[in-house]
Amino acid sequence: MAGLRAQRIAVDEGVELHAWVGGQGPALLLVHGHPQTSAIWHRVVPTLAQHFTLVVADLRGYGDSSKPRGAPDHANYSKRVLARDLLRLMQQLGHARFSVLAHDRGARVAHRLAMDHAGAVERLVLLDIAPTLSMYEQTSEDFARAYWHWFFLIQAAPLPERLIEADPGAYVRDVMGGRSAGLAPFDARALAEYARCLALPGAAHGLCEDYRASAGIDLAHEREDRAEGRRLAMPLLVLWGEQGVVHRCFQPLQEWQRLADDVRGWPLPCGHYIAEEAPRALLDAALPFLQGEGA
Repeated sequence: MAGLRAQRIAVDEGVELHAWVGGQGPALLLVHGHPQTSAIWHRVVPTLAQHFTLVVADLRGYGDSSKPRGAPDHANYSKRVLARDLLRLMQQLGHARFSVLAHDRGARVAHRLAMDHAGAVERLVLLDIAPTLSMYEQTSEDFARAYWHWFFLIQAAPLPERLIEADPGAYVRDVMGGRSAGLAPFDARALAEYARCLALPGAAHGLCEDYRASAGIDLAHEREDRAEGRRLAMPLLVLWGEQGVVHRCFQPLQEWQRLADDVRGWPLPCGHYIAEEAPRALLDAALPFLQGEGA
């Protein structure tokens, strides 16, 4: 994260978020996915920092952010709470309104952030997801086999935590290397960072709690949105990997059109880990959108 400075900011009682901050221009929040950290953005940060003031955050439970013990109903790892964390982070850094670029789990948090705090989110880019409720409702054998971790991580503690903690580095390599491109696209330093962070006390538990919340309280929140007819009003760009599971098992653009008024999107020539597999293609797609071109 050359050119950015590390900060640690309190966002809730006993919870601090770690973030890299720097650049110039309007505010842009970057949010990572599983089993990664803010380091996923290392190939796009140099270009984005020329156009935006970046806040590159580690979610609660991940990276160098706090990892509180999960509540019995997993509510303190709900996407609603994680979104509130990010909102408070941005507000404390002086950004009342900002755009968001988010991948995987971070994109699910960004979806909730935009739904619950629409006035704060100017533009939204979501990478390689369909809405969580849609994905659970449309789960097929193909999807379940490919996204086995969705169903492993939601098992009751401490089973998945114990297995991950036995060899965090192997978990990172096996999960990430099991996708379409294998481990070839990843910088060895980034892989080492993911492994380091997953080995931190409480990290495996935080990761599992994120998924447990998605299989329970998060689905309730999305069903409430659907029942109340709530939609995303800000411009939304959805991008996904044409070699990935989301492309094979779902129709992401159609799914997001059901939830958003102003949405566009298309697949990129890569697998799931877009920012690391196809950084140039991501920048070519996201940068004009984030700068408001063609609006």
